[in-house]
Amino acid sequence: MAHLRVLLFSLTVCFITSAAAETIARCGKGWLEKIDGYPVLHLKGTHYEMGFQHGALLKANVQANMDFLLRKKGDVALAALGPLKLKPANVLSMIVAIQHKHVPQKYHDELRGLAAGANVPLKDARLTNFIPELFHCSGFALMNSATKDGTLLHGRVLDYAVDWRLQEHAVIIVAEPKGGLPFVNVSYAGFIGSVTGMNTAHVSIGEMGGRGLGHWSGVPMAFLVREALESGKDLDAALAVFRDNKRTCEYYYVLADAKTNRAVGLEAHWNKFAIVQPGTRHEQLPTPVKDCALLSAGDRYQELVRRVKAGHGKFTPETALRLMDRPVAMKSNLHNVLFEPKTTRFWVANASSDGKPAATQRYHAFQLSELLKRKPDLKSREIKLVRSE
Repeated sequence: MAHLRVLLFSLTVCFITSAAAETIARCGKGWLEKIDGYPVLHLKGTHYEMGFQHGALLKANVQANMDFLLRKKGDVALAALGPLKLKPANVLSMIVAIQHKHVPQKYHDELRGLAAGANVPLKDARLTNFIPELFHCSGFALMNSATKDGTLLHGRVLDYAVDWRLQEHAVIIVAEPKGGLPFVNVSYAGFIGSVTGMNTAHVSIGEMGGRGLGHWSGVPMAFLVREALESGKDLDAALAVFRDNKRTCEYYYVLADAKTNRAVGLEAHWNKFAIVQPGTRHEQLPTPVKDCALLSAGDRYQELVRRVKAGHGKFTPETALRLMDRPVAMKSNLHNVLFEPKTTRFWVANASSDGKPAATQRYHAFQLSELLKRKPDLKSREIKLVRSE
C-alpha cells in the first residue's frame, strides 16, 4: 500500500463521570437509552434476537441511514474499481454475491433479524453491511514506558467519508451475544460488523485499510473484527481469528490486550499475515518508537511520530486524546476513540452533522463494565420481539 506507516507503541487514559440518562424503549432483553444525549444500544440474546432488537429500537435511523447510503449516495456517486468507475450500490451487490458464502451463519441470522426489526428489505441490510469493504481507516496504541504510569492506551482515528452522513446515526452498541464475550462496538445504526471495539476480556481492536479492492473472496473485514471481539479472550485468540479465516482486501490493524499490557500491529489480507511487534523496524516502520504502535500514512504518520516522541513517557488519557487532533486526523475524520482496556473505559468523538472532523468535537466518556450493569426503566415503551421462524 502506498506509503503506509505503522509504528508500534503504548498509551494511557483516564475516565470521565457518568451523565444524565434516559431509557427510550425496550425490546426483548435489549433496550435503547441516551446518556448525555449519546444513543447507547443494549443488545442481548441470540444473533437473530440481537439483530431484531437493533432494527426495532433504531428503526427510524436504520431506515434513514440505509436509504441515504444505498439510494441517494450509493446510486449517484462513483466508486473506483480498478480502471472502472461504478455506482457503489452496484459494487456492493457484486461484493455480497462473492462474500455471502464466507460470512458465518450467525451473522446472516443477525442480518435477518435486523431487516425484520427495522422493516427493511434483507437485501438492503446485506448491502449496507458490506460498505466498510469500500473504505479505509487509521489507528494506534501506547503502553509501558510510553505512558505516565505504564497503562495501555489504544487510540483509533476513523477517516471515512463524512458526506455519507454516518455521524447522524452514531450509536454505542453494548452487545451480550449468547455464547460469546460481551463487547462494545462504536458503530452506526444498521451496521452489525465492527471497525472499532473492545470486549470484557480487555481486548481492543481498530483497523486501517490499504489497497487491494477487488480481492473480496473471503470474510468481510468488519465481520472479522466483530468475531475477534466476540471470541478473543486474549491477544493470541483475537489474532487467530484473522490468521485462520479467509481474508479479503489489504487491511492493517492494531490489537491490544490489557491483561498482558501488549499491543501489536497486524498486516492481514488475502495473501499475507504478518504481526509487527512494538519497537521493531519494518519496511513500513521507518521510525519505530519503543512501546508504541501507530498506523497512519505520509505526513500524518510523520506528525504522529513527532507527537509521540515529544510526549513519550508522559502520556495520560487527556494528552493521548490530543494525538488524534488534526492533521493526524483527516478532514474526513468520522470518529475518534481512545480505549483504556484495563478499566474498559473509552472516549468517543464523532464528526458534526455539518461535516466538521471528529477531532474538533467533544469527547463522550463511557466504561463498558459500568454500561453492562445498567438496567432499563421498565416504564418505558416496549416493542414486541418477534422470534425467528
